[in-house]
Amino acid sequence: MGEVTVRTLEGRRAATTPSPIEERADRAALQRSLTDRLRTPRRPRLWFEILLIAVSYWTYSLIRNAVPEQRAEAMRNADWIWRAEEALGIAVEKTVNHALNSVEWLIVGMNYYYATLHFIVTIAVLVWLYRWHPGRYAATRLVLFVATGVALLGYYLYPLAPPRLMPRGGFVDTVLVHETWGSMASGNLAAMSNQYAAMPSMHIGWSVWCGITIAMLARPLWAKVLGMVYPTFTLLVIVATANHFWLDAVGGLMCLSFGFALSFAWYGSMAYRLPRQVAVQPELRPV
Repeated sequence: MGEVTVRTLEGRRAATTPSPIEERADRAALQRSLTDRLRTPRRPRLWFEILLIAVSYWTYSLIRNAVPEQRAEAMRNADWIWRAEEALGIAVEKTVNHALNSVEWLIVGMNYYYATLHFIVTIAVLVWLYRWHPGRYAATRLVLFVATGVALLGYYLYPLAPPRLMPRGGFVDTVLVHETWGSMASGNLAAMSNQYAAMPSMHIGWSVWCGITIAMLARPLWAKVLGMVYPTFTLLVIVATANHFWLDAVGGLMCLSFGFALSFAWYGSMAYRLPRQVAVQPELRPV
């Protein structure tokens, strides 16, 4: 009788204990569930987003300004870009810089625009996404963060002096000439920022991100138009103030394109095509 009972218990144990193949299948299913959950947009948490943005910007500034300034190489690169543009007949930066510098009220406004809207508009768009498009927030924010991260590689691999620092370029440093506050790359604030991190231009990268986001998601026509105008005017500003060559803008667009590509690969869709609201996710339980 005892032997029969032991055999019965062992049989029940064998029936309930998964085989190695079943265990591997269960682990694979759990891993797929975790990956799917990470790729599924979730409602952003305010405290986490504020902390993430603050830490990310602090890290970005720290790394950007810690990159070796390499003045000689930065000047050589600036001279090469300027001569290449002249050879191709597309060197328009000096003409724009001098023409707009002659209109004092306009160039002073552009100096303040360059110093402030870069941050204000980007943060405003992030807040708008968080509040009104929570299902698209994470994917769209990923584009911005990846583009900015790639830009750091550009600052390290290709130091570039802005036009206003070229000794024989003939450009006007509009912040110095008009004694306006603002640029971290001019005046008393110059020592706090890497002077030779002009390529790529994240003024363009961030403004185009803002413009596309507004144009794709905003409903009023006037807002869509403003979204398209904003990066265009930003391009005019960075050239007029002699903070960038227009080719720096191309570098910013390349960084942004990489951000969009990575976001698409991760979420399986363009950020703007994801559902506006976040679906309630069931609690994940071990298989």
